[in-house]
Parts: sequence; C-alpha cells; structure tokens
Amino acid sequence: MATIHRTGSVSGGEDEEAEMKKVSVGVDLHKRQFTVFFRPFGEEGNHARFCIYPDGYRRFIEVLRKYGQHGYQVKVAVESTGNTRYFKNVVEGEGFPVVVINTLKFKVVNESVKKTDRHDAQTIAEFLEKDMLPEAKLCSQQSEELRRILKTRQTLVRSIVSIKNQIHGLLLGYGWEIRRRGLNSQKARRQLLVVLEEHEHAGATVKPLLEIIDGLEKQVKELERILSSLVEEDRVVELIQSIPGAGLITAASIRAYIDDIQRFESFKQFSSYAGLVPRVQCSDTIEHYGRITKRGPERLRTAMVQLVLGMIRSRRTAEYRIVKRYAVMKAQKGSGKSIIAMARKLSKIIWYMLKNDTPFDPFRMTDPHIVQTAREMIAAADDAA
Repeated sequence: MATIHRTGSVSGGEDEEAEMKKVSVGVDLHKRQFTVFFRPFGEEGNHARFCIYPDGYRRFIEVLRKYGQHGYQVKVAVESTGNTRYFKNVVEGEGFPVVVINTLKFKVVNESVKKTDRHDAQTIAEFLEKDMLPEAKLCSQQSEELRRILKTRQTLVRSIVSIKNQIHGLLLGYGWEIRRRGLNSQKARRQLLVVLEEHEHAGATVKPLLEIIDGLEKQVKELERILSSLVEEDRVVELIQSIPGAGLITAASIRAYIDDIQRFESFKQFSSYAGLVPRVQCSDTIEHYGRITKRGPERLRTAMVQLVLGMIRSRRTAEYRIVKRYAVMKAQKGSGKSIIAMARKLSKIIWYMLKNDTPFDPFRMTDPHIVQTAREMIAAADDAA
C-alpha cells in the first residue's frame, strides 16, 4: 500500500505555472521497495513509497495516470542500479518517459550529508525539474542478453580454473606433480583417474572434482552454442572477427559492451569509454599523464587485451606495424604498458571499422612498399584471369 506525505509548496510565478504544467518524479530505487517524490511545477510535492511487486508497480502507474488525466506532463528519473532496466521497461511501457541517471556524474545524492530515501528522491525530482541530471544510456536488450551469457560463462570458467588448482594442490600433497595443461582435456583426466585407482584415498579425493569439471565444461559449451546462435548474423561480430586473433568470445564481448558504435562521435570517446586512456591533469604550464582511467566496463577492457594477445600470437601478424611497435615498446617499458598501448590503437581501428562498416584490412597494417607490391600482384592476377 502506498503511503503519501505532503511537503512544503514550491514557489513560482503565475506565468511560469501556467506555462509549464508538468510533474517531475524522482525515484530512489531499491531491491524491495522504491521511494518516490512527485513534484508538480508550482504546487505541493508528495512523497510515496511502493513495493517492488506487480501490485506496487500498478499503484505507482495509477498515480502517474492521475497526473496525466489532470493535464500534467509526467517525467520520471531514477538512478542506474541492478533493477533499473526492469523499472524503465515497466514505466515506459505505460507511456511515461524515464531518465536514467549517471551515478558517476551525479554526486549530489551519493555525497549528501542527509542520506535518506525521501531526501534522495526529492533531490532527484528537483534536478529533473531544472533539466540538470546527467543521463546514462542503457544498452539494448540484445546487448544485455549477451552480457548475461558472457558473465555466466566467465563464472563457470573461473570455477573450473579454481577446481583445477585444488586438484594440483591435492596431488602435490601425495607427491605427484602434473603439467599445468594436464587437466585440460577429458582424455587426460581419464588417464589420471586410471593412475589414481591404485591409490584409494587419492582417487576418492580427486574423482568428484574431476566429475565437477566435466559437468561445468558441458555447461560452458552449451552457453557458447547459445552465444554463437545469438550473434550468427550480427554484422558487428563479423567485422571484429575479421581481425587476426579475434575469436567468438572476444568479438561477442566487444560487441556486447559497444552496443551501438554511433553513440561514439570519435575514436577518442570510444577509447575513453573502454577506460584505455591515461588520466590527465593540466594546470597552467604543467601537464601530467598518469595510469589509464579504468572507468569503462571491465569486461570490455579485458576483451581488448585478449584481442591484443591473440593478434601477437598469430603467425599472420608478424609484419604488422602495430605488432612491431609493440615489440619495440615492450623492450623499453615492459609488456603491461605495451599491451595497453596496443589495445588503445586497436580501439581506434575498431571504431573506424564499425563506423564505416569495413572489415579489417591487413594491407594497411604492413609497410607501404609491401602493400604496393601485394596490390600489384593481385591486379596482375586479375588481369591474367
């Protein structure tokens, strides 16, 4: 049941009141309930609290509809949290626009000395009324599904690695040491079980863990099958996989967190979103560049690093300028900084590829005279044909 409490009236001139008949709705969203402040322009404000159940959402929508029936233009604002997408879908499904707040840029609520649900909701409504809220863009439903599948897969893979480490530790306790990759295949694990049958306690200890690994790997393969079907006709994934070293998981991860490349006006914005740009402090004549910001999605940054490692290991990329620069920088500054620098360059390449809907061009990665020679050979072959 919603509880509504009145607060003080909002001052405003009669001309402004007549001109702007709207209500700003601030929402402080939680797991079990959400607190709301309804702020009609030039009228009293109301606090209300609703539960996170269908009945609670129904009562909230009823209040919004009543404002709409009285001629008010309704606009809702809510901070970005785990259940914000569901809240946004429900409210916008009823025809009421929802502004999702970028919490990193909206410190008024987070750093407030008066931290209550009612105060936070009222603050959001006041800033919404003045159109001063930093807005965050939610990804598409397809990107959200890809992220969930990738996150589940990552959890399973980490569990497999953890169990393998436990098995290595148990075997060392019995005086046995196996190679790091000795547990990667089912064949190797079966051979290990055959050896352990001669040792009753060791076999009883390790066998259940090996069975768990088998089950987890089946689940990982099933998730990868679902993932492959989801991106089967995805043009963005197709373009990213044209880059040497880009596999399905890496390409799907980059696609899931890019969502729509059109929202990045320049490659610098995309690199910044990925958290691959250095921190900058400029004052007067002093300029200082620090470590990378790491502000963007961690999974996107990890995928970019995996793409770098895949390109470096590929035999086709030895003559690429970007790989040669990596080798030079690695000798001077180490592999860590070199990988991040190469990932930043690859983010620029990916931005251009997706913006222009163009696959990766290996000719542009090699020296100019090699490119010219290769193109002449291709042209000669075409003429001969």
